[in-house]
Amino acid sequence: MAKFATRNGRELLVLDELAPFGVDAVVTTISGGVSQGPYASLNLGLHVGDEPQRVVENRTRVADALGYSLDDFVFMNQTHGTRVATIDASSKGRGARFDDNAVIATDALITTTHAIPLVVLVADCCPIVIVDPTVQVLGVAHAGWRGTADGVTLALIESMTQLGASPASMHAVIGPSIDLGRYEIGPEVVEALASSLKSDITGCIDQSSERPHIDVAAVNRLQMLEAGIPDTSLSITPQRTDDVHFFSDRAVRPCGRFALIASLIQ
Repeated sequence: MAKFATRNGRELLVLDELAPFGVDAVVTTISGGVSQGPYASLNLGLHVGDEPQRVVENRTRVADALGYSLDDFVFMNQTHGTRVATIDASSKGRGARFDDNAVIATDALITTTHAIPLVVLVADCCPIVIVDPTVQVLGVAHAGWRGTADGVTLALIESMTQLGASPASMHAVIGPSIDLGRYEIGPEVVEALASSLKSDITGCIDQSSERPHIDVAAVNRLQMLEAGIPDTSLSITPQRTDDVHFFSDRAVRPCGRFALIASLIQ
């Protein structure tokens, strides 16, 4: 179960349930950085208007806490799409210090290479990590409502199977994302998300208010179940972005970004 812990003086949400399967996965919090104003303090997003040198310092602090160089990390230029990129040692450092060399127009990464931290930046969207420990294939994804409706999680699972993974052997965690009570949407979003599933999404929606509210994490969970990942191998962190430890774009704009960071353990 995910729990807050300190590593080398840095507060993190650690996804301990993946450690037995050869994955070190953590979620950063807002504290311990050098950013100011609406980005205070551990903003990891270079694209939100913060001073770049502060962001790089924040990223360096996180890398130090995890025992890596920042130049080992791989970042995406996330676009709410479904593109999946395969990462190896030649990709180390992509997007770590400059946005313009991040993995372009990509919302999911997969790797079979150990000790490469894959990064998903979020502030309400779902950060997702999936591993098949039998073949050591790791994947991460960024899934807002649009990416979820278009099937980014399903695209990630399919790309992992092309490297020999099997959904029946996969384990997945959905990190902190916006909660049902705060995510007010329009009927067009409900329709788009419903069309991405064979299952009924009624359990993911609250229609007691004038406008519906939805739990996008729960929709992604249903997608993974339909793809064949066992229910017992799926979890959603109880922590959501209404928690003071995380940035929330729905709560404050502009705001920083926190990260899910996952790597195969050496």
